[in-house]
Parts: sequence; structure tokens; C-alpha cells
Amino acid sequence: MKICVFGAGAIGGYMGVKLAQAGAEVSLVARGPHLAAMQENGLTLIEENGEPQTVKVRASDNPADLGPQDYVIVTLKAHSVPPVVPNMQPLIGETTTIVSGVNGVPWWYFHKIGTDLEGTRLETVDPGNAQWDGFGPDRVLGCVVYPAAEVSQPGTIKHIEGNRFSLGEPDGSKSERATALSQALSAAGLKAPVRPRLRDEIWVKLWGNLSFNPISALTHATLDVLCTDAGTRDVARHMMLEAQEIAEKLGVKFPIDVERRIDGGAAVGAHRTSMLQDLDQGRPMEIDALVGSVQELGRITGTPTPTIDTVLALTKLRARSSGLYSA
Repeated sequence: MKICVFGAGAIGGYMGVKLAQAGAEVSLVARGPHLAAMQENGLTLIEENGEPQTVKVRASDNPADLGPQDYVIVTLKAHSVPPVVPNMQPLIGETTTIVSGVNGVPWWYFHKIGTDLEGTRLETVDPGNAQWDGFGPDRVLGCVVYPAAEVSQPGTIKHIEGNRFSLGEPDGSKSERATALSQALSAAGLKAPVRPRLRDEIWVKLWGNLSFNPISALTHATLDVLCTDAGTRDVARHMMLEAQEIAEKLGVKFPIDVERRIDGGAAVGAHRTSMLQDLDQGRPMEIDALVGSVQELGRITGTPTPTIDTVLALTKLRARSSGLYSA
């Protein structure tokens, strides 16, 4: 089984090390100093217990060096994927599966959904249908990523917590390709259940990303603060309730309620969300995939989103003022 992790930063690097240790034929696509360090010294993973492990991996910034794969696991940030679809084509053969391990509403969301919205495209996450046309939705296998990790220095990944990567076919079937990848990830010591209703998990994770991320970027508050402060907790609650109304119109079932989801965020502690980290480090922010996509789904389903609209407008302006958002 040939597996390429495209975007081998924190999460992709973590997966890459674990798969390589289990004997999988893994290659990684990365760039810059991180790539150079991997090519020279291998990729080091520091586990939760502090034990460092280094593996030699095949890494490149040129997909043509790697050739067609059985699976291409995409772990880039959502806004980074459409521009690189043409560069990814050398990795794609007749039977290649694209595993979408990207935060937010996935570009393939309405593929095989089984409703009258079948085939609807989302401009906020796939402008110009770059992925829909460049990959083809039949290739996609969904993935919800739960671990937390960071690139502590070039060539080194620090694993913080979590090891679950939920997989799911757009039509909910337990396919051979999903089962085979699940077994490979499980052999690497990762949890990889194949879910019949992956969209439910997408929304539970999105609940937090939709609200906590932009609120933290606007306030610079960590999760424990914004989830317990009465004012910001109320804003998050209203955003989540608006999102829940949209999702339930699309057939999603939530296993927990809003209050428990916010309490779960508070329990994480003094965590700086990814959007706040991006703002502080001058990196483009995942505004469209995490927030704009939900606003777009509100328009599609005829659902008012006043709180989401307000927070989205403020977050976009905040990002533009720092040169981190151009739309």
C-alpha cells in the first residue's frame, strides 16, 4: 500500500511517522526548512510521554518525484488545497483514493448525500470547483482529524494528545478502500473507525471551530477563558445554535447539546486556537472553511445566521487589516 501524506506539517507528520514505523510505504510532501530537515535527518516525533523517535522518510516538494499512490491523505489547511490541485496530479492513478483530512465543511459534502441537494458545490471551500473537477468526488474518502500536534522545530513533530482519525464514505458505506486504510492506520497504533454517518462528526467538530476560532482571533482569549466568560460563551452558543439549525435541515444528528460542547472546549484549558496562532504568526487564516462555509450553507438552506454573519464580518476585517485575508 502506497500512502502519500500531502502537507506533512504537524498532523501529517504525526501520521507519517506512525505509518512508517508500522512498515507502510509512506511518502511526504512538504516544503521549506521543515522539508530540508526531514530530507537531511529524517522526521522526529516526540510522543506524549516525551520519548523522541526518528524515522527516515521519503519526502519531497515535487509530487512528480513520488508517482501514483493508493492513498493521498491531504492534511493541508483548507484554503491551501485548491491552488495545488494541479501539482497533485502525478500522485493520482486510476484507483487512487483522496483522503480529505481538512478542517471545516468539506468540498465533497453534497456528494452522494441522498437528498435534492446532491452535487451542490461550495464556493467558500472549493472556489472554481478546483477539487471537484481536479480530483473528482468519487475518489474521496472523508476523514475527521482529532489529534493535536505541532511542529516544534523543522523536522520535529510534538504530539500533544489524541490519536483518532474517523473515516467515512460520502454514501455511508463500509467500503473496501475505507476498511483497508482503517486497518493500516490501526496497525500504526492510531484509532481509525469507519463511520456510517461521518457528517455528524464533521458538524460536532465544526461547532467548536466555527465559534471558538474566530472569537479567539478577535479577543486573543484562550479556550478556557472564552468558554467561561459569560459574554463570549453566549456569542459561541448563538453561533452553534444557528449552525445546528442548518445541520439538522441537512439531516445531521447531534449526539450532544450545545452546552456540553462548550463545556468540552473549556475543559481543554488554556489552549490557543489554530486561528489565533495563525493570526499571531502572520499566516493566512481558515476563515472561509470554518465560518464562511456555514454562512453559505445557511443561504442554501434558507436559514438566518445573524450571529455568524456578525462574527464573520469582524473576523474578515481583522484578518484583512493584518494582510492575512484577501477575499
